[in-house]
Amino acid sequence: MTTRNSVATTAPPAPAAPAVPAAAGPPRRGRDDRRIAWLFLLPVLAGFAVFYLYPTVQGVWYSVTDYSLLNTPSFVGADNYAELVSDAQFWNSLKVTAEYVVINIGSQTLLALGLAALMHRLTRSVVVRATLLLPWLVPNVTVGLLWMWLLDANLGFVNHLTGALGLDNRGYLTSPTWAMPSVALINTWAYTGYTALLLYAGMLQIPPHLYESAALDGAGELRMFRRITLPLLRPILALVLVVSLIGSFQIFDTVAVTTKGGPVGATRVIYFYIYQQAFTYFHMGYAAAAAMVLVAILGLLTAVQMRLLRASRSDLT
Repeated sequence: MTTRNSVATTAPPAPAAPAVPAAAGPPRRGRDDRRIAWLFLLPVLAGFAVFYLYPTVQGVWYSVTDYSLLNTPSFVGADNYAELVSDAQFWNSLKVTAEYVVINIGSQTLLALGLAALMHRLTRSVVVRATLLLPWLVPNVTVGLLWMWLLDANLGFVNHLTGALGLDNRGYLTSPTWAMPSVALINTWAYTGYTALLLYAGMLQIPPHLYESAALDGAGELRMFRRITLPLLRPILALVLVVSLIGSFQIFDTVAVTTKGGPVGATRVIYFYIYQQAFTYFHMGYAAAAAMVLVAILGLLTAVQMRLLRASRSDLT
């Protein structure tokens, strides 16, 4: 009897079926923080509306009315603007203001650039920076009174100093020739330190390796300033010039304290002229029209300045 040995074979396991991913749901949206942002912006927007937007709208309305604080505003259309065109004192105040702006911004920017470059390349002392900022911290009225005494024709220290050098005494704030340059240089003294710190902060953003490479190539400090510092400082310089331009057109307190617009209108800047029309002669509508013209001039000059300086572009990459 023949027996057969049967061999049991085990079948290989069937491959596992690939896992089927769960059906993807709709993409989750990030949290919308716009409502919270508007909530935090609400106090600022409220302050802007109350202290800027409303006075601006009211000023535009007053500029087309006849208003003197003693009567109800009456609409006169463009009469105030037409009167401004033929007002010699208005045009003289713009001319005087332009003279002030040129002297003040020119001297202030040049001095501030020099001081910032010296701090950046030679010393970064906190004491030096604090000392430069001190004149800016003094109120403008105090600065005006201080320099009015220093420039006095009889008792002023400046005339005593020039007299010791053999020069004649000069009425810096009483001479039609010297009054406006003196006022402009007073504010240059007060604001140069603050402007220098702004420019110095911009210079700190310039990579040091650029100066190191230029020095290895034999470039001197003056050439590095012209070829590296000035081009890379353009956005900060544009900001400083725009802010200085607007601030220079708003000069008032130094003139009110030292010269009161004199002598013979040599320092009657546009802000002081508007103040006189509004609060000395009570021509509120006329003063508002002059203020609106000043706003338009500042907007135009700012746009041109930003365009020429290409403030939105930087050579720093």
